[in-house]
Amino acid sequence: MVEDRDIIAMIDHAVLAPDSTRDDVLAACALAAELGVAGVCVHPRWVRTAAEALAGSGVATGTVAGFPLGANTSETKAAEAREAIVHGADEIDMVMAITAFKSGDRTAVLDDIAAVVGAAYAAAAEQPVVKVILEMCYLTLDEKRVAAELAVEAGADFLKTSTGLGPSGATVEDVALLREVAPEGVGVKAAGGIRTLSDARALVTAGATRIGTSSTRAIADELGLR
Repeated sequence: MVEDRDIIAMIDHAVLAPDSTRDDVLAACALAAELGVAGVCVHPRWVRTAAEALAGSGVATGTVAGFPLGANTSETKAAEAREAIVHGADEIDMVMAITAFKSGDRTAVLDDIAAVVGAAYAAAAEQPVVKVILEMCYLTLDEKRVAAELAVEAGADFLKTSTGLGPSGATVEDVALLREVAPEGVGVKAAGGIRTLSDARALVTAGATRIGTSSTRAIADELGLR
């Protein structure tokens, strides 16, 4: 059982607001290093800045590909992942090809994810982490399971619920489903609408191994961390 005090080390601190500035990124990196979170997730433009700020901290530098709609071509997503790794990213959170999936083209979805996984692994000196955002608010229950299975088949290291920019975010039910589908060694990241310690606790209890949130400071305050 995960203790409340351990939750902070499971957080990916998100700096993905459309108007996030360089100063916001630097402040987020300082907070992340101070608290010892798992990672900081920034826009691709700020990967090099974040990687330099986090050097030696033990906090991973993360970024996104195909964000937030997943509608980019596979070649574009792979290029985003490759460039991010070259600039110092340790982790890539890519958005599934949602429109291809909803069109019934499972092969395209599988190839799309595999392209990003392959590009990230080929560019990295050390093994990177690729998280696949399924944006589950757009999927039926059956589709959620199929999408998760495709992501695992394509080599995902994590299954992730949401971008945080869709009409709804992480739910306990979705996390539990992903944990059921994910084999041992594949993580589950809950993201979207996680603002309190209670929110995070419920999702971790359901099976999340990472928590994506921009409310890290508020959660740390609830834990009495200063």
